[in-house]
Amino acid sequence: MYIATADAGADPEMAERIDRHRADRPVSWRTIEEPLALAGAVTRVAQDADTILVDCLTVWLSNLFWAHRDAVSVHAEALARNELLSIAELARGRHIILVSNELGSGTVPEHGVTRAFRDAQGLINQWAAEAADEVILSVAGLPLYLKTAAHKEGL
Repeated sequence: MYIATADAGADPEMAERIDRHRADRPVSWRTIEEPLALAGAVTRVAQDADTILVDCLTVWLSNLFWAHRDAVSVHAEALARNELLSIAELARGRHIILVSNELGSGTVPEHGVTRAFRDAQGLINQWAAEAADEVILSVAGLPLYLKTAAHKEGL
């Protein structure tokens, strides 16, 4: 099962990206497109799928920030944490793969809303990593294993 979080809105360039992603996916993949209610989407498909791929947490957070732009720093962050906690509960007995982006390795953004987004993305990555059995950072197409099942068990 593939859960896509992108929403083109009125952006033609994003619509083209989404179309390319749709065309690149194997036809055997079942796809749910859900830009906001991520835990609800995972819940809906969890009974029928052993493996769920969520692509991606960064785009999803951007959607939350936009949907809750009047109270960005508080409401979107709290919603994101609750959604991730729900997904972590659903992960028991399932293979849920969360794709995300690392935004904190660059310069500090000039604008406050961009800094708030970058900081919230860092928290989301930390929360997801804490709940995960395995965390892999991909740099230049190479996997760097940050956490394995042995790490989680304290070995």
